[in-house]
Amino acid sequence: MDLVSIEEIRDAASRVKGAAVRTPLLEQSWAPLWLKPESLQPIGAFKVRGAYNAIAALNEDQRARGVCAFSSGNHAQAVAYAAKRFGIPATIIVPDVAPRAKVEATKALGAEVIEVPIDRQESSALAVAEERALTMIPPFDHRDVIAGQGTVGLEIAEDLPDAGVVLVPLSGGGLASGVGTAIKALLPGAKVIGVEPELAADTAEGLRAGRRIEWPMDLRARTSADGLRAQPSDLTFAHLQAVLDDVVTVSEEEIGEAVRTLAHRARLIAEPSGATATAAYLSHRDALPPGKVVSVVSGGNMDPATLAALLADRG
Repeated sequence: MDLVSIEEIRDAASRVKGAAVRTPLLEQSWAPLWLKPESLQPIGAFKVRGAYNAIAALNEDQRARGVCAFSSGNHAQAVAYAAKRFGIPATIIVPDVAPRAKVEATKALGAEVIEVPIDRQESSALAVAEERALTMIPPFDHRDVIAGQGTVGLEIAEDLPDAGVVLVPLSGGGLASGVGTAIKALLPGAKVIGVEPELAADTAEGLRAGRRIEWPMDLRARTSADGLRAQPSDLTFAHLQAVLDDVVTVSEEEIGEAVRTLAHRARLIAEPSGATATAAYLSHRDALPPGKVVSVVSGGNMDPATLAALLADRG
């Protein structure tokens, strides 16, 4: 399979400049750890990079007709944000169990939001896109989306050229595919470790088996990390096989503790999905390769009540 190249990621960096924040790499005083806070993006998550790059790469006729996407929340906001910047319509299909904060934020950006059962997101989006002649912007199964997410890795390599380990959350695999591609091209000695919730560890199982393994949605939906309930596509799985050195899985308790630690020690608000990579560092540090560790804090969007409950829960 033809994988995304570092040149495509560099092109994406040029496109997203000014639309996505070049987030800092924050060295921590309480641990030998560097955090990449994608929670500081305009929509609160890394997804803006891939969505904006994909829409920027469309021709004028495609953009004028509008775009469609399906998402549990962060990609929804990213597509809505990018579409608003280009002045084009966006229709977003979200699961009816998506966090209300993410749904309302998507609507506030001007997108039309259609809620459907969680197992009908993709099929409903495909039907709407065909009926309305909209261009689909998938959450991860798209070269331009992967290249856009890869700009996270490009910035890490530029800001910490002696990084030894990069921890990145795993779900559909777009972020890990892009980050891994950039890191392997620019820092070939660094290890790229994917991190999944134990309750949605389909990719870990698939990589061990050497093939994609499907977990039913009712199993994946158990994790509190709602942004990590997707499964890789053939495209992203091929990337993950090429660029990941290992996968670590973390428990729900470890994810919750990472949310609290990031808030109290790093002063960063991270949703469970965004804290998952850091959970691997906090709870499995001894199992990681040696070297300076970077953790991608992929997002910080969640309902205030959920945040309050997580911060109050001390296990």
